[in-house]
Amino acid sequence: MAVKLNETAFDQAKKLIEERRVVLDERDAWSEHQPRAADENRFIEGHGLEAYGRWHLGVDDGAEARKGRYKFPYGDFENVHRCAVLSAESRAGQYKHYDIERACAHLHGAMDLLKDSGAKPSSKNSK
Repeated sequence: MAVKLNETAFDQAKKLIEERRVVLDERDAWSEHQPRAADENRFIEGHGLEAYGRWHLGVDDGAEARKGRYKFPYGDFENVHRCAVLSAESRAGQYKHYDIERACAHLHGAMDLLKDSGAKPSSKNSK
């Protein structure tokens, strides 16, 4: 399995953070906040697999063009979740996907700057 950084997803995540489309939650919240399989399927039906892939920081170029090709989700199809980025950062390091781990660290740092500055997340936040 050759998982590498999905640059398009990384760029989208940075843009969403700049727009303050973030949920500044804690590490353990991702199990509650992550989209369920039915939500993922509805998103794919409405937006396509390519758009789904932009919500994942890892891509396995050797895998079939299906949901399983995409790894390390970072949000809920509307906002970047701090808990998702923290989870992805940890898992990427554990599996030695250092390019993804560095990208997560960058996103994590950008969100922590928002959190520390007291900046308000976008009103588009749903959670």
